[in-house]
Amino acid sequence: MASRTKGGAPALPVLVPQRSGCPIASTLDLVGDKWTLVIVRDLLTGKSHFSQFLDSPEGISTNILASRLKALEDAGIVSRSLYQAQPPRHAYALTPRGEALLPVLQAISRWGNAQIEKTWTPPAWFMEKRV
Repeated sequence: MASRTKGGAPALPVLVPQRSGCPIASTLDLVGDKWTLVIVRDLLTGKSHFSQFLDSPEGISTNILASRLKALEDAGIVSRSLYQAQPPRHAYALTPRGEALLPVLQAISRWGNAQIEKTWTPPAWFMEKRV
């Protein structure tokens, strides 16, 4: 029988080599680089097209963005759908598993605002949003 998350969804298979069974280390193996949670933030705030992600102030390069979107899709965090055939263009959306990262990003935002000078305060709607 397949393992399940505490919420009842099927647990993700191990997609990258696990350093340990630690849930923090295992999660960081999936989303712990400097770009992945920024992409998830952008998806949570309404971006869905490749060019929209490129417009974010952090300045991600196209090759890194393509790589991270593919990894997020492979991990079941993001889904991709074709919205234009010629040339092929895709829209990206968070899956329920990806949406479950919202409280993590809210906690990181609160920590960053409290501990790092000159960080901007996220909009109230983002901090109050629930999944």
